[in-house]
Amino acid sequence: MISKDILKQVRRIEIKTGRLVSETFAGQYESIFKGRGVEFAEVREYNPGDDIRSIDWNVTARFGKPFIKKFTEERELTVVFLVDFSASGEFGTSDKFKNETAAEIVSLLALSAIKNNDKVGMIGFTDSIEKTIIPKKGLKHTLRIVRELISHKPKGRGTNIKSALQYLNEIVKRKAVVFLVSDFLDRDYEKDLRITAKRHDLISIRITDELEQGLPKAGFIEIEDAETGRTAVINTSDEEFSARFRDSRRAELDTLKKLFRSAKVDSIDITAGKPYVKPLINFFRSRALRFR
Repeated sequence: MISKDILKQVRRIEIKTGRLVSETFAGQYESIFKGRGVEFAEVREYNPGDDIRSIDWNVTARFGKPFIKKFTEERELTVVFLVDFSASGEFGTSDKFKNETAAEIVSLLALSAIKNNDKVGMIGFTDSIEKTIIPKKGLKHTLRIVRELISHKPKGRGTNIKSALQYLNEIVKRKAVVFLVSDFLDRDYEKDLRITAKRHDLISIRITDELEQGLPKAGFIEIEDAETGRTAVINTSDEEFSARFRDSRRAELDTLKKLFRSAKVDSIDITAGKPYVKPLINFFRSRALRFR
């Protein structure tokens, strides 16, 4: 039985993101994703003026005269959200946790997809696969995804991006648009990220919190790793310690961005609790320019 509180949260997100889709995102989504794929339709005899790059040399050799391949634009895309459900998402120093921000962004993109008659699915993961929703069309199906994002209680606490990518590649055989939504607090998934980027149109959405980027001056505080449960006491007023922390986080981010660039993975950076509309619009616009 779904609680009234969960239903209210789903409705609130549906209203908020639905308005953004209508006013801003549906057209942007269509301009960069719709019709990007093509599928083989048939072969026909070559006519003067046809693009010689479309010649099917096997058929041409068989019949002794040139034939070309005809393709039709795929009007339907499959969009899959690979969402990190690990315990580090239950963190936030502003008005929203990272996982709450993730739920809103996934909802916004999913509603944009169904408005364009695409199929939408979701895979939720921690250190294991927690939830699989097979891609389908329709508002009811998309609202089920939103509901699971809000209500699912993960069994695991850790993060295993590697196994999540491997699972995605096992069950999604045809090329899909894949949004990997995570804080990327994990290691040893680089090889599988590259493999996935070759098979699918892979886009990373990295969600962090301001406190993870730099420490405030608050004296001695006790911190706990949400995924491992380990605790430590740190002195946030220690300038040297704070500088090392900032440098370490910058180095991690630089390494991650280099990985995305080398694997040809588009990436979007979002700060939990902060406005996410502008970063998403900037992504849509920059990507649209590349595909013109």
